Amino acid sequence: MRLLLAFVLALFAAVAQSADRAHDEHSAAEPATVRISAMALDLRVDFAARTLAGDVVHTLAWADPSAAGPAELVLDTRDLAIERVQARKGDGRWQRVEFSLAERDAIFGSTLNIALPSRMDAVRIRYRTSPEASGLQWMTPAMTAGGKQPLLFSQSQAIHARSWVPLQDTPGVRFTYTARIRTAPGLMALMSADNDPAARADGDYRFTMAQPIPSYLLAIAVGDFRFKAISERAGVWAEAPVLDRAAAEFSDTEKMIAATETLYGPYRWERYDLLILPASFPFGGMENPRLSFITPTVITGDKSLVSLIAHELAHSWSGNLVTNASWKDMWLNEGFTSYVENRIVEAVYGREQADMEDVVSQSGLRAELASLPPAQQVLALPPSPGRDPDEALTDVAYIKGQWFLAFLEGRFGREAFDPFLRKWFDEHAFKSVTTDDFLAFLRRELIAKNPGKLTEAELAAWIAGPGLPETAVAATSPRLAAVDVAREDWLKRRVAVAELDTSKWITQEWVHFLEGLPEDIAAERLLELDGAFRFTGTTNGEIAQRWYPITVRAGYFEARPALAQFLRKVGRRKLILPSYVALAETPDGLAFATQVLQQASAGYHPITRGAVQAVLDAAAK
Repeated sequence: MRLLLAFVLALFAAVAQSADRAHDEHSAAEPATVRISAMALDLRVDFAARTLAGDVVHTLAWADPSAAGPAELVLDTRDLAIERVQARKGDGRWQRVEFSLAERDAIFGSTLNIALPSRMDAVRIRYRTSPEASGLQWMTPAMTAGGKQPLLFSQSQAIHARSWVPLQDTPGVRFTYTARIRTAPGLMALMSADNDPAARADGDYRFTMAQPIPSYLLAIAVGDFRFKAISERAGVWAEAPVLDRAAAEFSDTEKMIAATETLYGPYRWERYDLLILPASFPFGGMENPRLSFITPTVITGDKSLVSLIAHELAHSWSGNLVTNASWKDMWLNEGFTSYVENRIVEAVYGREQADMEDVVSQSGLRAELASLPPAQQVLALPPSPGRDPDEALTDVAYIKGQWFLAFLEGRFGREAFDPFLRKWFDEHAFKSVTTDDFLAFLRRELIAKNPGKLTEAELAAWIAGPGLPETAVAATSPRLAAVDVAREDWLKRRVAVAELDTSKWITQEWVHFLEGLPEDIAAERLLELDGAFRFTGTTNGEIAQRWYPITVRAGYFEARPALAQFLRKVGRRKLILPSYVALAETPDGLAFATQVLQQASAGYHPITRGAVQAVLDAAAK
């Protein structure tokens, strides 16, 4: 134990003393020399060719603008066709300049190197995206809810913005932007900017994002979208068949905004709208400022999954407002956001619901920790130059990060911790930060003002130690404890399935019930459950995510047709990967999964398709 503590403290010291945690090894940009300060897009949307094409103008801020001689601007790209590059000096005249694209890297794309005669004020790049751009999904009318118009949406996090705009693709650089987007009349274009709820679908749209954002928050969507207001500053965009259900499900959005403002200060992005995307959207939500992208899989009719909205809203303070400078400190985005999410849920829906969600998320973290190597179990991740930052999207950043903040809250009390967190957001607004920055702020504003309440060893165990520290106090929930009793009574045949009192259970209780079933449960017991509760064919994605892998491992083949339909219909990575993993464990299951993927592939986002293919490829070796 002493040796482990010494190792963790040494690692913690290395993290705390590092002068390079702000360096982003996932970008070739050189922000210490020059930064993009503003961006102007002018793009045409071509659904037939599946491309965006046009110009981007980058306004440049040089660290030393008066330096003489030639200069170089390095941008990140992936699979872009660069047609020409021009540069502008203070006289306003544009001149063509030389450029070159480096050899393509499978993860990071191709560096765009622009040779400048001097430190120019701006560059203009004419380019075209690839039909296979990793950050764009093009959908035919048949793949949409309305079935009449095509649809396009982006997913830029973590390093996919470079697949549709040549730019400095790092969270350490923030810029404002304007855009002109042209598409076919009848289609509505939206961006992570100042969308007008009263806009006409005339095919020509202009946008302004006045607050500086990092590249991963750059977003676009084009489709047959309609709008319905929730409040004066919040509303829902969606295809017509989904709009009313979505607006009803998320009607508490304004209450969430107000609750968060009470805790952590004013909402600084003017509007907060939701865009409901098709089920192929690879994530639950994406916190694009002013316009969160949301999966329809959380529309359950009982608001039991609206914590997703609380999460994406919370990013308006943690992530969008105060941003991790590199992806190795992702916990500064996601851990803080998960903590704020839970506080929002508590404020709007009560402590009982917040506690249930804590128990479920902590259970998921423990399960994931069992499969992660120790180096990936720490909050402050070590540099990973050759690793795709999408792989850092684990529950460690989200739930261990949240758990750490909950630990601090418990140790110092809300009366001290809440003002501390609000001050963190206020003092670092519109800045990119590192773990070092947070530790310095924590020591100055909380530890020093409350001496004797937290040791450096305890802090080190959370930040640099693998797994969960001894100081991690698990969440509890009387309602989920009752679920444990009910499950055990049924498993031990003390009660029949029909005798279980589940009439008031919500999603979190059902999830907890399923997660507690034994790995070796017999298929006939699943048949009992299915007959009573009709899990097979459920429209609740969180339940489906748990149920179908259980059926696969138990040999409950009656669920196979519904499982195939679920995998073909839903593209949210979190919901479908567990089923593919379970199927890939046997030759029969692998063959079935391969066949389903062939049928579903066209409707999957490239991020999801790649993740599923990796699972199947690994199993086939």
